[in-house]
Amino acid sequence: MLDFELLSILLPAFAAGLLVLSTHVVLGQQVLKRGIIFIDLAIAQIAAVGAIVAHINHDLEQVAYANVWMPALFAFAGAGIISWLSGRFEEELEAFIGCFYVLSAVAAMLLLANDPHGGELLKQLMDGQILWASWPQLVFPGIVYAAILVLLIARPGLLEGKLFYFLFAIVITLSVELVGVYLVFSTLILPALALNQFKGNGRLGWAYLVGIIGYSLGLLVSAQYDLPSGASIVACLAVSAIICRLLVSYSSKKS
Repeated sequence: MLDFELLSILLPAFAAGLLVLSTHVVLGQQVLKRGIIFIDLAIAQIAAVGAIVAHINHDLEQVAYANVWMPALFAFAGAGIISWLSGRFEEELEAFIGCFYVLSAVAAMLLLANDPHGGELLKQLMDGQILWASWPQLVFPGIVYAAILVLLIARPGLLEGKLFYFLFAIVITLSVELVGVYLVFSTLILPALALNQFKGNGRLGWAYLVGIIGYSLGLLVSAQYDLPSGASIVACLAVSAIICRLLVSYSSKKS
């Protein structure tokens, strides 16, 4: 039985998960369609480098909202470069994106090499701190995500153009702050991959359901067994996606 104190922690964490799912499920299907699977990891890692730069530079750290706009600047720069590469090296784009991810990860390690709290900060950026999400913290991402969803509903063609990379950068920057790099990747790819072979109607709705089940179970498992919340959610998202994928495969063979 969940007590009130635990529920007061889990509810904003679950709301943070729903916010991330709201945009990531849509963008994740476009990522699979474009065949640029690692773009989310690369942009998330670049945004994380921006957060690290804001952290280690004490002058920047004192500037208002540096933990948001500094990662956003780095993410926009990364998105701009990837957008430019997409028009010139289309066949090698995934390889370039992979290089971006590795170089950003190495940059993060080098920047934090002499920081006594570097390991802890790096862990927070990778695993996230979804359990520490608070209601006020969700207001700004919620407004931005809602605006992006309205924009995509009004102009769905934006997903097909190069503006996709910049919308992607905005979403990823805010999501890394909320849930960490690992959950950003998992939320984008696993629900989309679960329904990738689904030919019927309602693919998007089913993908959302896969994500909601994964986040719900992950948070409950984390609370019940005192496990890391990010890792628990990733594991439950994977199980939810695998079961859905198997059901889709069975259904298609039966028909």
